[in-house]
Amino acid sequence: MKSRRCHRNQLLFTFLLFFSQKTELLTAEAFTGTYGINYGRIADNIPSPDEVATLLRAAKIRNVRIYDADHSVLEAFSGTGLQLVVGLPNGYLKDMSANASQAMSWVEENVQAFLPKTSICGIAVGNEVLGGGDNELWEALLGAVKNVYKAINKLGLADSVQITTSHSQAVFANSYPPSSCIFEENVAQYMKPLLEFFSQIGSPFCLNAYPFLAYTYNPENIDINYALFEKTNGIYDMKTDLHYDNMLDAQIDAAYAALEDAGFKKMEVIVTETGWASRGDDNEAAATVNNARTYNYNLRKRLAKKKGTPLRPKMVVKAYIFAVFNENLKPGPTSERNFGLFKPDGSISYDIGFHGLKSSSADSSLLSLKTK
Repeated sequence: MKSRRCHRNQLLFTFLLFFSQKTELLTAEAFTGTYGINYGRIADNIPSPDEVATLLRAAKIRNVRIYDADHSVLEAFSGTGLQLVVGLPNGYLKDMSANASQAMSWVEENVQAFLPKTSICGIAVGNEVLGGGDNELWEALLGAVKNVYKAINKLGLADSVQITTSHSQAVFANSYPPSSCIFEENVAQYMKPLLEFFSQIGSPFCLNAYPFLAYTYNPENIDINYALFEKTNGIYDMKTDLHYDNMLDAQIDAAYAALEDAGFKKMEVIVTETGWASRGDDNEAAATVNNARTYNYNLRKRLAKKKGTPLRPKMVVKAYIFAVFNENLKPGPTSERNFGLFKPDGSISYDIGFHGLKSSSADSSLLSLKTK
């Protein structure tokens, strides 16, 4: 009797151990919590990947996206517990679409080789391809996505590594009011097959959403408080009878409306980039330290509530902030080089509750926000 009970307990323990491991494997692809960050590295003056791993762990930011699969970063993040989404740059898409063996080699060398010590939970295949200026990339995107997925599936990684691609607002025909949003006609023929495939494999719709840019392009008609999560009258969407008190929620719900119109009502929207520049050119008057601090502080508070949007109240908003650092080598307007929460020396750009690798005068500025 005793031996049978012992055997039964052993079986139960084995089953529970297997179940817990299996559950962990299946949920490894999930975004942990609601807050993440983009770690761009187009700069020659930022800390080493090892220091960045230390910085992010100290800030308790667990979800991280990079725009390539640089091995020095993958090695530095080994054993840290940071959940990493690596990027397959746009320049690789045509080759990956045309050649499944190249996709397999890339996944083997840049993902499988670093698992499980480096927690790679996703591959972003291209960035802002649809709606962009290179139509050949539009043609190549779905093929590249499918070949990368086939590779992770063959390697037994499909349960733990999620395949996505991020879209800019350029894929939408209109987004005001949110309920009127649909995909651009020329984009839709490429978007719908992509969404069909993502629906089959359980991937979300990834959106790069910038109230900063919307306000910058149209300051006469947008209340800056609405863009900054500050007190405002907001907007009313007559079709859905919903009120919006901030622009980011409206941008997310516009994406949900476009997805529903395209036949993908149940697909989740994740914000893969959002942020506010702390410095800009003369025509970017809203790019100030105070506005950047206000937006990112209020965004952090909003995400911490773990709530949905007016249109999808049960779908908790998740967002990756752009970005860890100001990137001094990025081309384009001055704002492009000034989205960082941290300065190149690892100190904070402004205080939203994080601590840098070294103390900064910005550390004392949070009190002014809290007392508003």
